Amino acid sequence: MNDPWAAAERGAGPLERVEALRRAHEAFTAGGRAREPVRAGVRAVVAESWKRSARARVSPDGAACVEMDGDDLSAYRDGHPMAAVMPVIRELMGAYATDGEHLVAVCDAHGRLLWVEGHPGTLRRADRMNFVAGARWAESAAGTNAPGTAIAVDRPVQVFATEHYRRPVQAWTCAAAPVHDPRTGRLLGAVDITGGDGLAHPHSLAFVQAVARAAESQLALLSPAPPAGDGMRLSALGRDEAVLVAGGRRTRLSRRHSEILVLLAARPQGMGGEELLAALYEDESVTPVTLRAELSRLRAVLPPGTLRSRPYRTAVPLDADFAAVGRKVASGAVAAALAGYAGPLLPGSCAPAVTRLRGRLAGELRAALIARGDPALLADWAHSPWGEDDLEVWRALATAVPRGRLAPVRARVEALDAELGGGATPLQRPRP
Repeated sequence: MNDPWAAAERGAGPLERVEALRRAHEAFTAGGRAREPVRAGVRAVVAESWKRSARARVSPDGAACVEMDGDDLSAYRDGHPMAAVMPVIRELMGAYATDGEHLVAVCDAHGRLLWVEGHPGTLRRADRMNFVAGARWAESAAGTNAPGTAIAVDRPVQVFATEHYRRPVQAWTCAAAPVHDPRTGRLLGAVDITGGDGLAHPHSLAFVQAVARAAESQLALLSPAPPAGDGMRLSALGRDEAVLVAGGRRTRLSRRHSEILVLLAARPQGMGGEELLAALYEDESVTPVTLRAELSRLRAVLPPGTLRSRPYRTAVPLDADFAAVGRKVASGAVAAALAGYAGPLLPGSCAPAVTRLRGRLAGELRAALIARGDPALLADWAHSPWGEDDLEVWRALATAVPRGRLAPVRARVEALDAELGGGATPLQRPRP
């Protein structure tokens, strides 16, 4: 069976596939509706990416925008976690890229390219489509492409020729894999290999995935897990199932256990049974027995003696990513807050208190970004899944970007203004 994330396909030659995909792409971009993926020969991952690109109003004929260069770019990438693993990435991929006339690219979690290296002639060709350090290649900005799509779906993915959403990129093939913080699971960025049709092989996808795993292993060596007894760490931003690091062990929690620990992290002094019941359940008919059963199951997941009652609280400090972001916003460290904001808090949760926490944190960070007026930070929010329809942020971005980068931002503002009737929309749940 073919790997759905790899571009290689049995039974069709490259030229035949290129033309079939080109026809499907033309039909999609002309009519605004995708054909049935099976009939069109478009892989499901690509068809969904095309739809997301269209929803984000990406022009099929546009070019990526270079948002950062010079000293600003150098300072940003020197402070990025991916900088620590660039020696490993270069060692594993450098010769392969140069010998094969390919490029190695590394981007951050917002799809901004931090490093683009490789064969000199290929670098010159890539420069013509702004595949350069400092350019944003997120799906919402540049359409379907391997680094942007790998970040959007948080999976290794390969994009072949006319699978790219933008026509100027359709002469290229690329494969990319996301890189995560090994302790928290937070997405840090992606590593990519880009070149010609020769990369349209499952081996290139496997190769870049292995490089991403090697980078994560190096990060684990450079930043080992804290010893057991140093408290607990909860990661709940941008995910429906939180990740808990406790006692030297990393555990993915159920959705209800995620909600409970989020609330206890927000209220370290503890919560009474009735208060916790009201905070968790919309349905007033849910009984305390149901809550006690959930808490009993949670105790079995946590280190012994961690969960206490009367009131319910944790026996050791419970630090959470959303609480850290809130502290940074409150102290005015807006860039650091945005860097730690992996998405809305438990976005699928309907627990009343979690919904309030989610809205308050996002609203405070969003307001701080608008007040700061930094074009790079505003662009990071605007091109995120939760910010791509945020008209107020796009308007703020339009007033902050240099004149040379204004045209695509103004176009997005006008499109959103027409579609939304002039009003800013509430924060949206991230799209899968």
